[in-house]
Amino acid sequence: MSRTLRGSWLSRVATSMVCLGAVVMGSGAVAGDARAVPAPDLAVETVTGGLRIPWEVVAAPDRTILTNERSGRFVAVAPDGRAHTVRADLSTLFVTGEAGLMGMALDPGFATNRRLYTCQSEVTAPTGRITAPPSLIRSPLPWPTIGQVNSVVAWRVAPDWSALTRERTVLSGIPLTMAGREAGCGVTAAPDGTLWIGTGDTGLPTVSQDRSSLGGKVLHINADGSPAAGNPDASPIFTLGHRNVQNIALGPAGRVYSIEQGTHVDDELNLLTAGGNYGFRPDKRFPLNDEDAVMTDPRVPGAIGPVWKSGAPTVAPPAITFLPDSGWGQWNGALVISALKGKRLILVQLSDDGRRVMRTADALDGEYGRLRGTTIAADGSLLLLTNNGTDDKILRVRPS
Repeated sequence: MSRTLRGSWLSRVATSMVCLGAVVMGSGAVAGDARAVPAPDLAVETVTGGLRIPWEVVAAPDRTILTNERSGRFVAVAPDGRAHTVRADLSTLFVTGEAGLMGMALDPGFATNRRLYTCQSEVTAPTGRITAPPSLIRSPLPWPTIGQVNSVVAWRVAPDWSALTRERTVLSGIPLTMAGREAGCGVTAAPDGTLWIGTGDTGLPTVSQDRSSLGGKVLHINADGSPAAGNPDASPIFTLGHRNVQNIALGPAGRVYSIEQGTHVDDELNLLTAGGNYGFRPDKRFPLNDEDAVMTDPRVPGAIGPVWKSGAPTVAPPAITFLPDSGWGQWNGALVISALKGKRLILVQLSDDGRRVMRTADALDGEYGRLRGTTIAADGSLLLLTNNGTDDKILRVRPS
């Protein structure tokens, strides 16, 4: 099923207002000459449906597509379009709020080693099965950790995609509470074999600025879990002062970007610098989390502002992906941001130095509901997940 779609005039105006007002603090970038332009015409087809809250999608060298559901299921789609459940032992999975089976990435050597990484919530004690009351999960209460943790896990994928075998825990100790709030847990595998991990602050007000906690951070580690070269203080922590980092993208010239969900204002796209503090400090109402806190707080010395921010209202972006350098016309090499609450794709063309937004466009605005995971397939198309809770889909998006 294919449709040709164009971003709406109202959405383009709204994006323009956001970008023109996006002046930031500290040593961060500014929106600069950003302007909203019409979105490209896009052709969209359904790869498969029948999913429920899928989180991430990856494309393997053999053209198999793998996705996962937050509740604990892997689904593979063969090149001929047939989909099936991939067996995996997820008996320790903890699922509530935003927590569960989340980030996913293929090892750069997947064609030979068949290795897959996930970032997932796990139970570490019998009490870890206890969750906060669903009606109170979003409240700013200081929910405790009583046997829950987020971990990065390495899996081996069977040659026929029938099963995943857990190899080892790469990194654990990423904080998580019984409410599963602001769980983050995005994982990206770099060509050099290192892993980039985005974490959430768990909704607790001191976590993002706490250098002894892995929450509210971007982590950079080797495949064995040790800190990657270039990290400050020989720690897994690459940057701090984040609220809820759900995805990381590797851009041109070695640049690394994170996408971060805001409180009531300012989702952020950040260009990461080793040791950088991105300024989230929601401790005005300690011990409660301050949901009115600004994302880049001037009280934080040297706070780095974003390259792009949503303004108000937030759009809840869960994923970012760079488009290929060819095949997408004037959007070659642009960054694509998916939006859950915003229910659209946001195309962002960055400056040559990657520090300014030159132009933006909205696409698929409201056409498919909440949008989550993204990746680029071998043919240069964009694979995209819907996240509406029933009959969710993997979509393939191309310029028409």
